[in-house]
Formats: sequence, C-alpha cells, structure tokens
Amino acid sequence: MLLDWLAVASIGALVGIGELVARYRDAPSKALITWPSLIYLSLNAGASLVALALIHTFGWTFGLSESSSSTELRWIQVLVAGFGAIALFRSSLFVLPVGDQEVGVGPSSFLQVVLGAADRAVDRKRGKDRAAVVSRAMSGVSFEKAHEALPTYCLALMQNLPEEDQEEFGRQLNALRNAAMEDRAKSLALGLAIMNAMGEDVLISAVETLGTEIKLTATPPP
Repeated sequence: MLLDWLAVASIGALVGIGELVARYRDAPSKALITWPSLIYLSLNAGASLVALALIHTFGWTFGLSESSSSTELRWIQVLVAGFGAIALFRSSLFVLPVGDQEVGVGPSSFLQVVLGAADRAVDRKRGKDRAAVVSRAMSGVSFEKAHEALPTYCLALMQNLPEEDQEEFGRQLNALRNAAMEDRAKSLALGLAIMNAMGEDVLISAVETLGTEIKLTATPPP
C-alpha cells in the first residue's frame, strides 16, 4: 500500500534529519534547507524504500506465524525496512588496509562521501551566516568586560544544557582568556563559542540585555 512506502521513506528521512541536527545544534533548521542536506535526506529515504522493495520481493516475514494478521506483517516490514536500512546501508562488506588505516568497502563508504559533502557545504554556508551574525551581535562588546558576565548570564538562561557541553564551553573560555589576541578578536571568538553551545538567539538576547555593562566605553570627541 502507498501508506507503507510513505512511512518507510519518512523513517529514513527522519534518521538523516537526526544526524544533521546533531551536527549543527546552534541552528539546525538552517542546516536542513541546503541542497546537500536535502540530497542526503533523499538518499536516506531512498535506502529505506529499496529495503522495503527487497522485503516484498523475497517475501520476508521475520518469524511471524501464519496466523498473524496482514496488518501486523505490514508494519513489521515497514519498521524493519525503515530502521534496518540504517544498519544495512551503513555497514561495510569488507575492510581493506590502506597505509596505516583500515577503510571499509560497502554502502557505508558511499553514504559517508555524501554526508561529508553535505557537511562541507553546510559548513561553508553556515560559516558565512555565523560570521555576519556574531559580528552584529558582538559589535562594541569588550572582551575584558564580557568574558565573565556574558558567559555566566548565557549559562543561567539555559535550563537543560548538558554537563559535557558546559565543561567543553568552560575549556574554550579558559583558552580564550589566555590567548594572545586583540580584544576585538577575542570578543568575536567568545560570541562564536556561545553560539556553538547555546545558539545565536541566546547570544543576541544576552548581549542586548547586558547592554552597556559589557560594551566598550565611548571615547569623547576632542
């Protein structure tokens, strides 16, 4: 039935969405609307559809008895095709030693190439957008004034930030404080670190709220 094929394609696409969202947590919705991302999602959906076609072709029942209803069999086939394709098309048929590394040969190699291309394309697009956002958000912000108040306030705004993300953010902040960089460069790097951990909306709102407390003191005209 058409519903089976739609459900399988949706499961495959949702798996791809989950992977991309996990990689671009600061603005996942913007990462999903690039062409490489859409191609990757289509491949995930297509892999699930191919798996369902194979299941129908070979008549696999996955251990269900003859007394089982057709509805039970259909949904077992849909779930196995949708989620089983994830394992099948991410597996390697065999491993070849290449230099000091072992390279898997199989469907997973192709998907990794596509995912890598999507990653690079999204990175370039997001890098350009993030540079513009952080430049506007951190305009006039002094790192010396903001390096304690701004991160502390942003962390307080977050209610469910994982502990490992907080620890990683703390390490980045400590390294930035000791870096031999100009105040403006440190300020931009601080904004990017906050965006990576908590998103651009939190950064913009925090800077607007703290206002002159973290801004450079204006030099009066002569």
